[in-house]
Amino acid sequence: MRDYHTQMEAAKKGILTPQMEIVAKKENMSADELIRRVAAGTIAIPANINHPSLSAEGIGDGLRTKINVNLGISGDCVDYTQEMNKVKMAVEMGAESIMDLSNYGKTRDFRKALVDYSPAMIGTVPMYDAIGYLEKDLRDITVSDFLKVIEAHAKEGVDFMTIHAGINRRAVDAFRREGRKMNIVSRGGSLLFAWMEMNGKENPMFEYYDDVLDILREYDVTISLGDAMRPGCIDDSSDGAQISELIELGYLTERAWRKDVQVMVEGPGHMAMNEIAANMQMEKRLCHGAPFYVLGPIVTDVAPGYDHITSAIGGAIAAMNGANFLCYVTPAEHLRLPDLSDVREGIIASKIAAHAADIANGLPGARDWDNQMAEARNRLDWERQFSLSIDPEKARRYYNSVPPAEKHSCSMCGKMCAVRTVNKILNGEAVEFCDDFVPIEK
Repeated sequence: MRDYHTQMEAAKKGILTPQMEIVAKKENMSADELIRRVAAGTIAIPANINHPSLSAEGIGDGLRTKINVNLGISGDCVDYTQEMNKVKMAVEMGAESIMDLSNYGKTRDFRKALVDYSPAMIGTVPMYDAIGYLEKDLRDITVSDFLKVIEAHAKEGVDFMTIHAGINRRAVDAFRREGRKMNIVSRGGSLLFAWMEMNGKENPMFEYYDDVLDILREYDVTISLGDAMRPGCIDDSSDGAQISELIELGYLTERAWRKDVQVMVEGPGHMAMNEIAANMQMEKRLCHGAPFYVLGPIVTDVAPGYDHITSAIGGAIAAMNGANFLCYVTPAEHLRLPDLSDVREGIIASKIAAHAADIANGLPGARDWDNQMAEARNRLDWERQFSLSIDPEKARRYYNSVPPAEKHSCSMCGKMCAVRTVNKILNGEAVEFCDDFVPIEK
């Protein structure tokens, strides 16, 4: 029987938990430093007591940038096997987190299978599940109903939950004044906004926030404070609605920490590149250094089918300026439920963004991987290059698709490969090309 409820409570007591030991080893951080940061809330280790298959990860300042993969069952695509295949692929590709956004069908069965299988962190948005779980229309759902769904997810082993507690009446007033192009694009935020308007009441997640925290504390679930007012187009970014909610999230962060509940704060959304750095710094300031979890940001609105690229651009800038956790975006964003290929591309794009940011931030050891690749390239060691690639299968497939005549080069340059040329000269060898030229018949 452990003498603490949460990782944060243990850290405040100076206790090194098994999960902290795992994270300290993965991150090459001293146990004392990790304990200090978990106690302060600048690092979170989402680790539900009912998720025994978890391989713990830390999210926060001084650690590697982590990525999250969204998936789940929808009413238009009820295929449990397909979604579990996505889970398995995400785990194999090294994703640290999976969010089950299921909103249709046997969500509990899928969630249980997910928790039982996955060594990655599991997140959910209970608001998505409320209507199907309770079999009630939105207007008729009560506060106790909402709390019932949150407790069910906690008991089932979910490590973190997105709770849209910041969209209170003050934030809604700011939203109404703004006159946004895209209004509210958060699914959970839109449902709570509709519930508030139809019932003429305050957001139950805000009004009964202490009750939510009590449930999360019992199972050591990290609260991910959802950004219901995140911008859904670049014209809505950094507006009064977004900032008003962010102020509320800072207040809610401190309230959670007082109950020893770990916190992550969610952020934009769609945002032009020149606004990203300031938004990251503002979140850290207003939310007291809590780990920041961003969707994208997507830096232009005109690239449907390529939003894994627009989000990777924004994600790299965000993580370089303080974001700690990147939610992947797939090429299917804004268009459809992603298939296996979309999920794969989204994961790769997010991993590139995360690693690039770790290099830029000077994270100890981040450059080692790249230095090994440079050494392999200089030796023209193709097998080593493939093994070091972020996507080895694709690298090998591209290389072999047009086999080079000169095995130590590629089909782009052949014997004129710059690396080959310089290596030969430095080794005291002559470089000759003419014997390979075939005259053109006249």
